[in-house]
Amino acid sequence: MNIEAIAKELLPLLGGRDNIASAAHCATRLRLVLNDDSLADKAAIQNVEGVKGCFANAGQMQVIFGTGLVNKVYAEFAALTGLGDTSKAELVDAAAARLNPAQRLARTLSNIFVPIIPAIVSAGLLMGLLGMVRSYGWVSPDSALFIMLDMFSSAAFIILPVLIGFTAAREFGGNPYLGATLGGILTHPALTNAWTVADGFKTMEFLGMEVGMVGYQGTVFPMLLAVWVMSQVEKRLRKVVPNALDLIVTPFLTLLIAGFVALLFVGPIGRGLGDGISLLLSGLYDHAGWLAGLVFGGTYSAIVITGIHHSFHAIETGLLTNPAIAVNFLLPIWAMANVAQGGACLAVYFKTKDAKLKAITVPAGASCLLGITEAAIFGVNLRYGKPFLAGLFGGALGGAYVVATKVGMTAVGLTGLPGLAIVQPASLLNYGIGMVIAFAAAFTASTLLKYKLD
Repeated sequence: MNIEAIAKELLPLLGGRDNIASAAHCATRLRLVLNDDSLADKAAIQNVEGVKGCFANAGQMQVIFGTGLVNKVYAEFAALTGLGDTSKAELVDAAAARLNPAQRLARTLSNIFVPIIPAIVSAGLLMGLLGMVRSYGWVSPDSALFIMLDMFSSAAFIILPVLIGFTAAREFGGNPYLGATLGGILTHPALTNAWTVADGFKTMEFLGMEVGMVGYQGTVFPMLLAVWVMSQVEKRLRKVVPNALDLIVTPFLTLLIAGFVALLFVGPIGRGLGDGISLLLSGLYDHAGWLAGLVFGGTYSAIVITGIHHSFHAIETGLLTNPAIAVNFLLPIWAMANVAQGGACLAVYFKTKDAKLKAITVPAGASCLLGITEAAIFGVNLRYGKPFLAGLFGGALGGAYVVATKVGMTAVGLTGLPGLAIVQPASLLNYGIGMVIAFAAAFTASTLLKYKLD
């Protein structure tokens, strides 16, 4: 494979050097911000040797090469164009200016929650282990092992406001350590634990207002709103506080003002917003049943194209941390949609005679079973249209099944086969059946539908 030739072939297909504002790469994709996306010939780019797909998303033109190869192509491309090594952060900032408000919101929530996902996933896995220990009676609930596992599994949710405070402040332009401290204020032991509030809580009078002394352990939206307010206060203070006093005065006034605002106003409003969203989704789940799964599963992959799906992490976390729900019933639906796109993609392998397309469909389709759908969706299914529709069909059927059988998960972020690790033990069989339904339905529909292949 001639890497230099690939880079030279790509450049005119992207509109030439003058059309490229910035460039970077991730583990699998060349990420470009173009001055005019319409000048890029995506169909021709997909025919370049080594390219597994090309799509525009989140203000970037993304060319999929795969692990290892993308590094080599980027090095040649950067040398050819004279572009410096743009950091991923700089590239994202350049792309963000071109997003619509919904996409910017989704990007913001994604930047806040994606760094937290490892903590929530590990907590979910520990919850699954604890559930198995409890269900099979491996140890007594009074034993040290059981108590420690319970501590390990709940810790991330207890300090969730602290984690969100850190990442949200960084995203909103505030001091992340002040954000984490604000999270500590809202989970302070002086406040009644949010999960035991049903047992009663005390109130205090402050400036004629009655303040409920209830903590915000495990909450999402109160922290997001509180940290946004804190960041705005901090940025405005830095403009007026003299440099000599900034280190002392700004943090002091920021926490003082933000703490009062959070406890008196923003916290209760955010709690109501989060509870309202969770209860609305729970009501749809309980009353619409399989129909809700059919709709959500059948539309999720279409939402992925817009990039707005990243904002769902906040909603899923809210479901997990709401004591009245305490389970993620959305992620199994998304998992079915992802698996279905893999089934639709792999069907193309048996329909095409093109060796290059065959080489793309297998790894792209298989990666969907691991929860990674970009290569299949943008590299194959959308390219030919009807396979994508077949994936929507399979996702709808799989989504309907997992909702009808009440499949739940204990964390966020894992779908497909890795998702088995965070599925509630009682739901493992139905989750597996749902994946088979989603994959088989999409594979069959993609096979039977008539469409032209290159």
